[in-house]
Amino acid sequence: MMKRLEMKFYKHFQGLYASIRVIFQGEKDEGREREYMSRKRGTGSTTSRPHKSALSRLLTLTYLPDMPPRLPTLSRLVLRSPSATSITRNVLPRRVTAAGMSTSAERQSDFQALRQLGAKHITKGLGRITEGIMVKGEGSYVYYDDGRKYLDFTCGIGVTNLGHAHERVSRAAADQCMGIVHSQCSIAMHEPYLRLIQRLLPVMPDPSLDSFFFWNSGSEAVEASIKMSRYLTGRQNVICMQGAYHGRTYGAMAVTKSKTIYSEFTGPLMPGVYSIPFPYWHHFNLPPTTPTSTLVEQSLYQLDLLLAQQTAPKDTACIIVESVLGEGGYVPTPPEFLQGLRQVCDKHGIILIIDEVQSGFGRASDGKGLFAVEESGVKPDILIIAKGLGNGFPISGVISRSELTDKLKPGSMGGTYAGNAVSCAAAAEVLQVFHDEKILDNVAARSQQLFSSLRALQSSNDLGPYILDVRGKGLMIGVEFVTPKSTTDGIVPDVGVVAGAPEKMASRVAKKCIEKGMLILTTSVYETIRFIPPLNVSEEDVKKGFGIFEEAVREVVREG
Repeated sequence: MMKRLEMKFYKHFQGLYASIRVIFQGEKDEGREREYMSRKRGTGSTTSRPHKSALSRLLTLTYLPDMPPRLPTLSRLVLRSPSATSITRNVLPRRVTAAGMSTSAERQSDFQALRQLGAKHITKGLGRITEGIMVKGEGSYVYYDDGRKYLDFTCGIGVTNLGHAHERVSRAAADQCMGIVHSQCSIAMHEPYLRLIQRLLPVMPDPSLDSFFFWNSGSEAVEASIKMSRYLTGRQNVICMQGAYHGRTYGAMAVTKSKTIYSEFTGPLMPGVYSIPFPYWHHFNLPPTTPTSTLVEQSLYQLDLLLAQQTAPKDTACIIVESVLGEGGYVPTPPEFLQGLRQVCDKHGIILIIDEVQSGFGRASDGKGLFAVEESGVKPDILIIAKGLGNGFPISGVISRSELTDKLKPGSMGGTYAGNAVSCAAAAEVLQVFHDEKILDNVAARSQQLFSSLRALQSSNDLGPYILDVRGKGLMIGVEFVTPKSTTDGIVPDVGVVAGAPEKMASRVAKKCIEKGMLILTTSVYETIRFIPPLNVSEEDVKKGFGIFEEAVREVVREG
Protein backbone atom coordinates (compact mmCIF):
# COMPACT_ATOMS: atom_id res chain seq x y z
CA MET A 1 0.00 0.00 0.00
CA MET A 2 2.76 2.40 1.00
CA LYS A 3 4.74 1.67 -2.16
CA ARG A 4 1.71 2.40 -4.34
CA LEU A 5 1.17 5.71 -2.57
CA GLU A 6 4.82 6.50 -2.96
CA MET A 7 4.66 5.96 -6.73
CA LYS A 8 1.42 7.93 -6.99
CA PHE A 9 2.67 11.04 -5.23
CA TYR A 10 6.33 10.97 -6.26
CA LYS A 11 5.78 13.05 -9.38
CA HIS A 12 3.64 15.61 -7.52
CA PHE A 13 5.87 16.05 -4.48
CA GLN A 14 8.44 18.30 -6.10
CA GLY A 15 5.91 20.88 -7.29
CA LEU A 16 3.95 20.77 -4.05
CA TYR A 17 7.06 21.38 -1.99
CA ALA A 18 8.09 24.28 -4.22
CA SER A 19 4.69 25.84 -3.55
CA ILE A 20 4.99 25.20 0.22
CA ARG A 21 8.24 27.19 0.17
CA VAL A 22 6.42 30.08 -1.52
CA ILE A 23 3.80 30.15 1.24
CA PHE A 24 6.39 30.07 3.99
CA GLN A 25 8.33 32.87 2.36
CA GLY A 26 5.12 34.89 2.01
CA GLU A 27 4.51 34.37 5.74
CA LYS A 28 8.14 35.39 6.38
CA ASP A 29 8.41 32.44 8.72
CA GLU A 30 11.42 30.37 7.79
CA GLY A 31 11.08 28.50 11.05
CA ARG A 32 7.89 26.87 9.88
CA GLU A 33 9.58 25.66 6.75
CA ARG A 34 12.43 24.17 8.75
CA GLU A 35 9.96 22.60 11.16
CA TYR A 36 7.90 21.15 8.31
CA MET A 37 10.87 19.57 6.59
CA SER A 38 12.21 18.29 9.92
CA ARG A 39 8.91 16.51 10.43
CA LYS A 40 9.19 15.01 6.96
CA ARG A 41 12.64 13.70 7.74
CA GLY A 42 11.57 12.51 11.17
CA THR A 43 14.09 14.75 12.95
CA GLY A 44 14.06 17.97 14.93
CA SER A 45 11.41 19.66 17.01
CA THR A 46 7.71 19.35 16.21
CA THR A 47 6.38 21.48 19.04
CA SER A 48 5.60 24.60 17.00
CA ARG A 49 2.12 25.03 15.60
CA PRO A 50 2.04 23.61 12.04
CA HIS A 51 0.99 25.71 9.06
CA LYS A 52 -2.75 25.40 8.48
CA SER A 53 -3.14 26.40 4.84
CA ALA A 54 -5.14 24.18 2.48
CA LEU A 55 -1.88 23.08 0.89
CA SER A 56 -0.26 22.01 4.15
CA ARG A 57 -3.39 20.08 5.13
CA LEU A 58 -3.26 18.27 1.81
CA LEU A 59 0.40 17.44 2.33
CA THR A 60 -0.38 16.14 5.82
CA LEU A 61 -2.84 13.72 4.25
CA THR A 62 -0.34 12.63 1.63
CA TYR A 63 2.64 12.41 3.97
CA LEU A 64 4.72 9.35 3.21
CA PRO A 65 7.04 8.27 6.05
CA ASP A 66 9.29 6.36 3.64
CA MET A 67 9.78 9.29 1.23
CA PRO A 68 13.47 9.42 0.25
CA PRO A 69 15.18 12.28 2.13
CA ARG A 70 16.83 13.66 -1.07
CA LEU A 71 13.50 14.50 -2.70
CA PRO A 72 12.91 17.85 -0.94
CA THR A 73 16.33 19.09 -2.03
CA LEU A 74 15.79 17.80 -5.57
CA SER A 75 12.53 19.70 -5.81
CA ARG A 76 14.36 23.00 -5.47
CA LEU A 77 15.76 22.40 -8.96
CA VAL A 78 12.95 20.61 -10.80
CA LEU A 79 10.15 22.46 -12.54
CA ARG A 80 6.68 21.38 -11.58
CA SER A 81 5.09 18.83 -13.86
CA PRO A 82 1.74 19.86 -15.45
CA SER A 83 -0.08 17.48 -13.12
CA ALA A 84 1.59 18.91 -10.05
CA THR A 85 0.92 22.45 -11.24
CA SER A 86 -2.80 21.72 -11.61
CA ILE A 87 -2.95 20.48 -8.03
CA THR A 88 -1.12 23.50 -6.61
CA ARG A 89 -3.38 25.82 -8.57
CA ASN A 90 -6.43 24.29 -6.91
CA VAL A 91 -5.14 24.19 -3.33
CA LEU A 92 -3.09 27.38 -3.02
CA PRO A 93 -4.72 30.28 -1.15
CA ARG A 94 -6.05 32.93 -3.49
CA ARG A 95 -3.60 35.53 -2.26
CA VAL A 96 -0.67 33.33 -3.38
CA THR A 97 -0.29 32.15 -6.97
CA ALA A 98 1.42 28.94 -8.07
CA ALA A 99 4.25 31.01 -9.48
CA GLY A 100 4.86 32.61 -6.11
CA MET A 101 3.52 36.15 -6.29
CA SER A 102 1.12 37.39 -3.61
CA THR A 103 -1.41 38.84 -6.06
CA SER A 104 -1.69 39.21 -9.82
CA ALA A 105 -1.38 42.98 -9.39
CA GLU A 106 1.88 42.62 -7.47
CA ARG A 107 3.09 40.10 -10.01
CA GLN A 108 2.43 42.44 -12.93
CA SER A 109 4.08 45.30 -11.06
CA ASP A 110 7.15 43.15 -10.56
CA PHE A 111 7.27 42.17 -14.24
CA GLN A 112 6.83 45.80 -15.25
CA ALA A 113 9.87 46.68 -13.16
CA LEU A 114 11.80 43.82 -14.77
CA ARG A 115 10.86 45.00 -18.26
CA GLN A 116 12.13 48.47 -17.44
CA LEU A 117 15.32 46.99 -16.04
CA GLY A 118 15.81 44.98 -19.21
CA ALA A 119 15.23 47.98 -21.44
CA LYS A 120 17.85 49.91 -19.51
CA HIS A 121 20.51 47.30 -18.85
CA ILE A 122 20.43 44.69 -21.63
CA THR A 123 22.88 45.62 -24.36
CA LYS A 124 21.36 47.20 -27.44
CA GLY A 125 23.39 44.75 -29.52
CA LEU A 126 20.65 42.18 -28.91
CA GLY A 127 17.52 42.34 -31.04
CA ARG A 128 14.10 40.81 -30.26
CA ILE A 129 10.95 40.18 -32.29
CA THR A 130 8.57 40.61 -29.32
CA GLU A 131 8.25 42.78 -26.24
CA GLY A 132 7.60 41.47 -22.75
CA ILE A 133 8.93 38.53 -20.75
CA MET A 134 8.53 34.92 -21.79
CA VAL A 135 7.75 33.08 -18.56
CA LYS A 136 6.84 29.56 -19.62
CA GLY A 137 7.17 27.12 -22.47
CA GLU A 138 5.19 23.94 -22.90
CA GLY A 139 5.36 21.81 -26.03
CA SER A 140 4.63 23.96 -29.07
CA TYR A 141 3.52 27.00 -27.05
CA VAL A 142 5.12 29.80 -25.05
CA TYR A 143 3.52 32.15 -22.53
CA TYR A 144 4.34 35.75 -21.60
CA ASP A 145 4.08 37.66 -18.34
CA ASP A 146 0.99 39.56 -19.49
CA GLY A 147 -0.96 36.42 -20.42
CA ARG A 148 -0.12 36.23 -24.11
CA LYS A 149 0.12 32.73 -25.56
CA TYR A 150 1.94 31.99 -28.82
CA LEU A 151 2.25 29.00 -31.08
CA ASP A 152 6.03 28.84 -31.39
CA PHE A 153 7.29 28.12 -34.90
CA THR A 154 10.78 29.39 -34.05
CA CYS A 155 11.85 26.81 -31.43
CA GLY A 156 14.43 29.27 -30.12
CA ILE A 157 15.89 29.23 -33.67
CA GLY A 158 15.82 25.49 -34.14
CA VAL A 159 16.78 24.49 -30.60
CA THR A 160 13.76 23.05 -28.78
CA ASN A 161 13.16 20.34 -31.36
CA LEU A 162 11.20 18.24 -28.86
CA GLY A 163 9.10 21.22 -27.77
CA HIS A 164 9.57 23.44 -24.75
CA ALA A 165 10.33 21.86 -21.38
CA HIS A 166 10.05 18.28 -22.55
CA GLU A 167 9.34 16.39 -19.34
CA ARG A 168 11.87 13.59 -19.79
CA VAL A 169 14.68 15.87 -20.91
CA SER A 170 14.09 18.35 -18.08
CA ARG A 171 13.91 15.54 -15.54
CA ALA A 172 17.18 14.02 -16.77
CA ALA A 173 18.91 17.39 -16.35
CA ALA A 174 17.38 17.95 -12.90
CA ASP A 175 18.41 14.52 -11.69
CA GLN A 176 21.94 15.16 -12.90
CA CYS A 177 22.02 18.36 -10.86
CA MET A 178 21.87 16.21 -7.75
CA GLY A 179 24.83 14.13 -8.86
CA ILE A 180 27.52 16.36 -10.32
CA VAL A 181 26.93 19.63 -12.19
CA HIS A 182 30.42 20.47 -13.33
CA SER A 183 33.28 18.08 -14.00
CA GLN A 184 35.81 19.99 -16.04
CA CYS A 185 36.91 18.01 -19.10
CA SER A 186 40.61 18.49 -18.35
CA ILE A 187 40.23 17.01 -14.86
CA ALA A 188 38.12 13.88 -15.34
CA MET A 189 35.53 12.15 -17.48
CA HIS A 190 31.95 12.09 -16.26
CA GLU A 191 29.19 9.59 -16.94
CA PRO A 192 26.76 11.78 -18.96
CA TYR A 193 29.57 12.66 -21.40
CA LEU A 194 30.21 8.97 -21.99
CA ARG A 195 26.51 8.05 -22.12
CA LEU A 196 25.99 10.73 -24.76
CA ILE A 197 28.80 9.31 -26.90
CA GLN A 198 27.31 5.84 -26.40
CA ARG A 199 23.98 7.02 -27.82
CA LEU A 200 25.47 9.12 -30.62
CA LEU A 201 27.72 6.44 -32.11
CA PRO A 202 24.90 4.36 -33.67
CA VAL A 203 23.23 7.38 -35.31
CA MET A 204 26.27 8.99 -36.91
CA PRO A 205 25.94 9.57 -40.69
CA ASP A 206 29.08 7.46 -41.16
CA PRO A 207 30.61 4.88 -38.80
CA SER A 208 34.03 6.49 -39.24
CA LEU A 209 32.84 9.41 -37.07
CA ASP A 210 33.95 7.99 -33.75
CA SER A 211 35.80 10.77 -31.92
CA PHE A 212 33.83 13.35 -29.91
CA PHE A 213 34.48 16.70 -28.28
CA PHE A 214 31.58 18.58 -26.68
CA TRP A 215 31.49 22.32 -26.22
CA ASN A 216 28.79 24.92 -25.48
CA SER A 217 27.65 26.60 -28.69
CA GLY A 218 27.66 26.26 -32.44
CA SER A 219 30.14 29.11 -32.84
CA GLU A 220 32.61 27.41 -30.51
CA ALA A 221 32.24 24.17 -32.44
CA VAL A 222 33.02 26.03 -35.68
CA GLU A 223 36.09 27.61 -34.07
CA ALA A 224 37.28 24.18 -32.90
CA SER A 225 36.77 22.60 -36.32
CA ILE A 226 38.78 25.30 -38.07
CA LYS A 227 41.52 25.05 -35.45
CA MET A 228 41.67 21.27 -35.88
CA SER A 229 41.77 21.57 -39.66
CA ARG A 230 44.67 23.98 -39.60
CA TYR A 231 46.59 21.88 -37.10
CA LEU A 232 45.99 18.57 -38.89
CA THR A 233 46.90 19.86 -42.35
CA GLY A 234 49.54 22.44 -41.49
CA ARG A 235 47.69 24.82 -43.82
CA GLN A 236 45.96 28.13 -43.15
CA ASN A 237 43.25 28.94 -45.68
CA VAL A 238 39.55 28.20 -45.28
CA ILE A 239 36.89 28.08 -48.00
CA CYS A 240 33.28 28.84 -47.08
CA MET A 241 30.04 29.49 -48.92
CA GLN A 242 28.44 32.72 -49.97
CA GLY A 243 25.31 33.11 -47.82
CA ALA A 244 26.70 30.89 -45.04
CA TYR A 245 26.14 31.45 -41.34
CA HIS A 246 28.48 29.84 -38.79
CA GLY A 247 28.41 32.20 -35.81
CA ARG A 248 29.45 35.55 -34.36
CA THR A 249 32.76 34.83 -32.64
CA TYR A 250 35.79 35.95 -34.63
CA GLY A 251 36.70 32.78 -36.49
CA ALA A 252 33.06 31.82 -37.06
CA MET A 253 32.22 35.39 -38.05
CA ALA A 254 34.95 35.33 -40.69
CA VAL A 255 33.30 32.38 -42.45
CA THR A 256 29.80 33.87 -42.08
CA LYS A 257 28.68 35.45 -45.34
CA SER A 258 24.89 35.73 -44.97
CA LYS A 259 24.58 39.35 -43.78
CA THR A 260 27.00 42.21 -43.22
CA ILE A 261 25.47 43.15 -39.85
CA TYR A 262 27.30 40.31 -38.11
CA SER A 263 30.74 41.72 -38.84
CA GLU A 264 30.44 45.34 -39.92
CA PHE A 265 32.96 47.74 -38.32
CA THR A 266 34.78 44.83 -36.62
CA GLY A 267 37.62 44.11 -39.06
CA PRO A 268 40.13 42.88 -39.68
CA LEU A 269 38.57 39.46 -39.39
CA MET A 270 40.42 36.15 -39.33
CA PRO A 271 42.67 36.06 -42.42
CA GLY A 272 42.88 33.28 -44.97
CA VAL A 273 39.13 33.02 -45.67
CA TYR A 274 37.72 32.64 -49.19
CA SER A 275 34.19 32.04 -50.42
CA ILE A 276 32.43 30.61 -53.45
CA PRO A 277 28.81 30.95 -54.63
CA PHE A 278 26.47 28.40 -53.11
CA PRO A 279 24.29 26.48 -55.62
CA TYR A 280 21.35 28.80 -55.06
CA TRP A 281 19.79 30.46 -58.05
CA HIS A 282 20.00 33.91 -56.45
CA HIS A 283 23.80 33.69 -56.31
CA PHE A 284 23.91 33.50 -60.11
CA ASN A 285 20.87 35.74 -60.61
CA LEU A 286 19.10 32.90 -62.41
CA PRO A 287 15.38 32.00 -62.26
CA PRO A 288 14.13 29.75 -59.43
CA THR A 289 13.35 27.13 -62.07
CA THR A 290 17.04 26.72 -62.98
CA PRO A 291 17.96 23.00 -62.86
CA THR A 292 19.92 21.98 -59.77
CA SER A 293 22.54 20.34 -61.96
CA THR A 294 23.28 23.70 -63.61
CA LEU A 295 23.68 25.45 -60.26
CA VAL A 296 25.95 22.70 -58.90
CA GLU A 297 28.09 22.80 -62.03
CA GLN A 298 28.53 26.57 -61.74
CA SER A 299 29.43 26.42 -58.03
CA LEU A 300 31.98 23.64 -58.50
CA TYR A 301 33.51 25.53 -61.41
CA GLN A 302 33.91 28.57 -59.15
CA LEU A 303 35.62 26.32 -56.58
CA ASP A 304 38.08 25.06 -59.18
CA LEU A 305 38.74 28.64 -60.24
CA LEU A 306 39.30 29.72 -56.63
CA LEU A 307 41.84 26.95 -56.07
CA ALA A 308 43.63 27.97 -59.27
CA GLN A 309 43.60 31.74 -58.71
CA GLN A 310 43.40 32.60 -55.00
CA THR A 311 44.18 29.77 -52.59
CA ALA A 312 46.34 26.90 -53.78
CA PRO A 313 45.25 23.44 -52.59
CA LYS A 314 48.53 23.08 -50.67
CA ASP A 315 47.56 26.22 -48.70
CA THR A 316 43.93 25.21 -48.10
CA ALA A 317 43.10 23.55 -44.80
CA CYS A 318 39.35 23.02 -45.09
CA ILE A 319 36.05 23.64 -46.81
CA ILE A 320 33.11 24.33 -44.50
CA VAL A 321 29.50 24.01 -45.66
CA GLU A 322 26.06 23.76 -44.09
CA SER A 323 23.86 20.81 -45.06
CA VAL A 324 21.07 23.35 -45.38
CA LEU A 325 21.97 27.00 -45.88
CA GLY A 326 20.37 28.57 -42.80
CA GLU A 327 20.68 32.34 -42.48
CA GLY A 328 21.34 32.37 -46.21
CA GLY A 329 17.72 31.48 -46.98
CA TYR A 330 16.89 27.91 -45.91
CA VAL A 331 18.28 26.39 -49.08
CA PRO A 332 19.07 22.64 -48.99
CA THR A 333 22.56 21.77 -50.18
CA PRO A 334 22.20 19.54 -53.27
CA PRO A 335 23.64 16.04 -52.74
CA GLU A 336 25.58 16.40 -56.00
CA PHE A 337 27.31 19.49 -54.64
CA LEU A 338 28.35 17.74 -51.42
CA GLN A 339 29.63 14.82 -53.48
CA GLY A 340 31.63 17.22 -55.64
CA LEU A 341 33.15 18.89 -52.55
CA ARG A 342 34.10 15.45 -51.21
CA GLN A 343 35.92 14.63 -54.45
CA VAL A 344 37.85 17.91 -54.40
CA CYS A 345 38.81 17.43 -50.74
CA ASP A 346 39.95 13.85 -51.33
CA LYS A 347 42.01 14.92 -54.33
CA HIS A 348 43.87 17.66 -52.46
CA GLY A 349 43.91 16.43 -48.85
CA ILE A 350 41.54 19.16 -47.70
CA ILE A 351 39.37 18.67 -44.59
CA LEU A 352 35.60 18.70 -45.31
CA ILE A 353 33.60 20.24 -42.44
CA ILE A 354 29.83 19.66 -42.48
CA ASP A 355 27.92 22.12 -40.31
CA GLU A 356 24.68 20.55 -39.01
CA VAL A 357 24.23 22.96 -36.11
CA GLN A 358 20.73 23.91 -37.26
CA SER A 359 19.84 21.18 -39.73
CA GLY A 360 20.86 18.25 -37.53
CA PHE A 361 18.91 16.11 -35.05
CA GLY A 362 15.96 15.52 -37.31
CA ARG A 363 15.35 19.15 -38.23
CA ALA A 364 16.07 18.63 -41.94
CA SER A 365 15.53 14.89 -41.94
CA ASP A 366 13.82 12.92 -44.68
CA GLY A 367 12.48 10.66 -41.94
CA LYS A 368 15.29 8.12 -42.16
CA GLY A 369 18.22 9.69 -40.30
CA LEU A 370 19.07 12.50 -37.91
CA PHE A 371 21.32 14.42 -40.29
CA ALA A 372 20.65 16.11 -43.62
CA VAL A 373 24.05 15.09 -45.02
CA GLU A 374 23.03 11.42 -44.99
CA GLU A 375 20.99 11.77 -48.18
CA SER A 376 24.18 12.49 -50.14
CA GLY A 377 26.15 9.55 -48.77
CA VAL A 378 29.06 11.92 -48.16
CA LYS A 379 31.42 11.18 -45.27
CA PRO A 380 32.39 14.34 -43.37
CA ASP A 381 35.90 14.67 -41.99
CA ILE A 382 34.43 16.82 -39.22
CA LEU A 383 30.75 17.05 -38.29
CA ILE A 384 29.51 20.01 -36.22
CA ILE A 385 26.36 19.67 -34.12
CA ALA A 386 24.53 21.86 -31.56
CA LYS A 387 21.04 23.43 -31.13
CA GLY A 388 18.63 20.46 -31.13
CA LEU A 389 21.23 18.25 -29.45
CA GLY A 390 20.35 19.65 -26.01
CA ASN A 391 16.75 20.78 -26.60
CA GLY A 392 17.55 24.07 -24.87
CA PHE A 393 20.52 23.07 -22.73
CA PRO A 394 23.75 24.62 -24.08
CA ILE A 395 25.86 21.99 -25.79
CA SER A 396 27.62 21.49 -29.12
CA GLY A 397 29.76 18.79 -30.58
CA VAL A 398 32.78 18.43 -32.85
CA ILE A 399 32.88 14.90 -34.23
CA SER A 400 35.66 13.44 -36.35
CA ARG A 401 37.66 10.28 -37.00
CA SER A 402 40.04 8.89 -34.43
CA GLU A 403 42.75 8.61 -37.07
CA LEU A 404 42.65 12.40 -37.29
CA THR A 405 42.01 13.41 -33.67
CA ASP A 406 44.66 11.01 -32.35
CA LYS A 407 47.17 13.45 -33.85
CA LEU A 408 46.00 16.29 -31.57
CA LYS A 409 48.11 17.08 -28.52
CA PRO A 410 46.36 16.65 -25.15
CA GLY A 411 45.36 20.08 -23.88
CA SER A 412 45.10 21.64 -27.34
CA MET A 413 41.30 21.35 -27.10
CA GLY A 414 39.13 22.15 -24.09
CA GLY A 415 37.14 24.81 -22.32
CA THR A 416 35.88 25.53 -18.81
CA TYR A 417 32.32 24.38 -19.45
CA ALA A 418 33.01 22.07 -22.39
CA GLY A 419 30.72 19.06 -22.22
CA ASN A 420 28.88 20.18 -19.07
CA ALA A 421 27.43 17.22 -17.18
CA VAL A 422 23.88 18.61 -16.98
CA SER A 423 23.77 19.45 -20.69
CA CYS A 424 25.21 16.04 -21.59
CA ALA A 425 22.57 14.30 -19.46
CA ALA A 426 19.84 16.26 -21.22
CA ALA A 427 21.31 15.51 -24.66
CA ALA A 428 21.56 11.80 -23.93
CA GLU A 429 17.87 11.78 -23.02
CA VAL A 430 17.03 13.72 -26.20
CA LEU A 431 18.41 10.84 -28.26
CA GLN A 432 16.42 8.32 -26.26
CA VAL A 433 13.23 10.33 -26.73
CA PHE A 434 13.82 10.46 -30.49
CA HIS A 435 13.84 6.67 -30.49
CA ASP A 436 11.01 6.04 -28.00
CA GLU A 437 8.58 8.63 -29.38
CA LYS A 438 9.36 7.94 -33.06
CA ILE A 439 10.07 11.60 -33.70
CA LEU A 440 11.36 11.12 -37.25
CA ASP A 441 8.06 9.55 -38.29
CA ASN A 442 6.30 12.71 -37.19
CA VAL A 443 8.86 14.87 -39.00
CA ALA A 444 8.11 13.07 -42.26
CA ALA A 445 4.33 13.38 -41.80
CA ARG A 446 4.27 17.02 -40.69
CA SER A 447 6.81 18.01 -43.35
CA GLN A 448 4.59 16.57 -46.06
CA GLN A 449 1.57 18.34 -44.55
CA LEU A 450 3.25 21.75 -44.39
CA PHE A 451 4.91 21.51 -47.81
CA SER A 452 1.59 20.48 -49.37
CA SER A 453 -0.21 23.47 -47.86
CA LEU A 454 2.52 25.96 -48.77
CA ARG A 455 2.83 24.72 -52.35
CA ALA A 456 -0.93 24.88 -52.78
CA LEU A 457 -0.71 28.52 -51.69
CA GLN A 458 2.12 29.08 -54.18
CA SER A 459 -0.06 27.63 -56.95
CA SER A 460 -3.10 29.73 -56.12
CA ASN A 461 -4.16 32.47 -58.52
CA ASP A 462 -4.42 35.22 -55.93
CA LEU A 463 -1.32 34.68 -53.77
CA GLY A 464 0.86 32.56 -56.05
CA PRO A 465 2.30 35.54 -57.97
CA TYR A 466 3.77 36.87 -54.72
CA ILE A 467 5.49 33.63 -53.65
CA LEU A 468 8.78 33.17 -55.43
CA ASP A 469 9.86 29.87 -53.89
CA VAL A 470 8.94 27.20 -51.34
CA ARG A 471 11.95 25.11 -50.31
CA GLY A 472 13.61 23.19 -47.53
CA LYS A 473 13.85 19.73 -46.00
CA GLY A 474 12.01 18.08 -43.15
CA LEU A 475 10.71 20.80 -40.84
CA MET A 476 13.27 23.38 -41.94
CA ILE A 477 11.21 25.20 -44.56
CA GLY A 478 11.62 28.56 -46.26
CA VAL A 479 9.08 30.64 -48.20
CA GLU A 480 10.51 33.45 -50.32
CA PHE A 481 8.38 36.35 -51.51
CA VAL A 482 8.88 38.69 -54.44
CA THR A 483 10.22 42.19 -53.91
CA PRO A 484 9.56 45.51 -55.71
CA LYS A 485 13.25 46.46 -55.71
CA SER A 486 16.57 44.69 -55.94
CA THR A 487 17.91 43.29 -52.69
CA THR A 488 21.44 44.25 -53.68
CA ASP A 489 20.38 47.80 -54.57
CA GLY A 490 22.85 47.59 -57.46
CA ILE A 491 22.81 48.36 -61.15
CA VAL A 492 21.79 44.82 -62.15
CA PRO A 493 18.14 44.02 -61.30
CA ASP A 494 17.57 41.09 -58.96
CA VAL A 495 15.72 38.10 -60.43
CA GLY A 496 13.19 38.36 -57.58
CA VAL A 497 12.06 41.87 -58.49
CA VAL A 498 8.40 42.20 -59.46
CA ALA A 499 7.09 45.69 -60.14
CA GLY A 500 4.22 46.65 -57.86
CA ALA A 501 4.91 43.92 -55.29
CA PRO A 502 4.44 44.85 -51.62
CA GLU A 503 7.60 46.08 -49.95
CA LYS A 504 9.27 44.11 -47.14
CA MET A 505 6.79 41.27 -47.39
CA ALA A 506 8.67 38.83 -45.17
CA SER A 507 9.02 41.11 -42.16
CA ARG A 508 5.44 42.36 -42.52
CA VAL A 509 4.05 38.83 -42.74
CA ALA A 510 6.11 37.78 -39.72
CA LYS A 511 4.84 40.75 -37.72
CA LYS A 512 1.23 39.94 -38.56
CA CYS A 513 1.75 36.29 -37.62
CA ILE A 514 2.99 37.42 -34.22
CA GLU A 515 -0.03 39.68 -33.82
CA LYS A 516 -2.25 36.70 -34.59
CA GLY A 517 -0.56 34.45 -32.03
CA MET A 518 2.31 32.68 -33.80
CA LEU A 519 6.04 33.35 -33.44
CA ILE A 520 7.89 33.04 -36.73
CA LEU A 521 11.17 34.40 -38.13
CA THR A 522 12.56 35.84 -41.33
CA THR A 523 15.95 34.85 -42.74
CA SER A 524 18.57 36.00 -45.28
CA VAL A 525 18.87 39.26 -47.21
CA TYR A 526 15.99 38.09 -49.38
CA GLU A 527 12.28 38.25 -48.52
CA THR A 528 12.16 34.89 -46.79
CA ILE A 529 10.11 33.45 -43.92
CA ARG A 530 11.37 30.33 -42.16
CA PHE A 531 9.24 27.66 -40.52
CA ILE A 532 10.96 25.92 -37.58
CA PRO A 533 8.19 24.15 -35.60
CA PRO A 534 8.91 21.49 -32.98
CA LEU A 535 9.61 18.11 -34.52
CA ASN A 536 6.81 16.58 -32.44
CA VAL A 537 4.32 19.28 -33.43
CA SER A 538 0.77 17.99 -33.89
CA GLU A 539 -1.18 17.88 -37.14
CA GLU A 540 -3.66 20.35 -35.62
CA ASP A 541 -0.95 22.87 -34.72
CA VAL A 542 0.62 22.69 -38.19
CA LYS A 543 -2.83 23.37 -39.65
CA LYS A 544 -3.31 26.25 -37.22
CA GLY A 545 0.12 27.71 -37.97
CA PHE A 546 -0.40 27.54 -41.73
CA GLY A 547 -3.80 29.19 -41.33
CA ILE A 548 -2.26 32.11 -39.45
CA PHE A 549 0.47 32.41 -42.09
CA GLU A 550 -2.00 32.37 -45.00
CA GLU A 551 -4.16 35.00 -43.35
CA ALA A 552 -1.11 37.20 -42.75
CA VAL A 553 0.04 36.89 -46.38
CA ARG A 554 -3.43 37.82 -47.65
CA GLU A 555 -3.52 40.91 -45.48
CA VAL A 556 -0.08 42.11 -46.62
CA VAL A 557 -0.99 41.56 -50.28
CA ARG A 558 -4.27 43.40 -49.79
CA GLU A 559 -2.51 46.32 -48.11
CA GLY A 560 0.10 46.44 -50.88
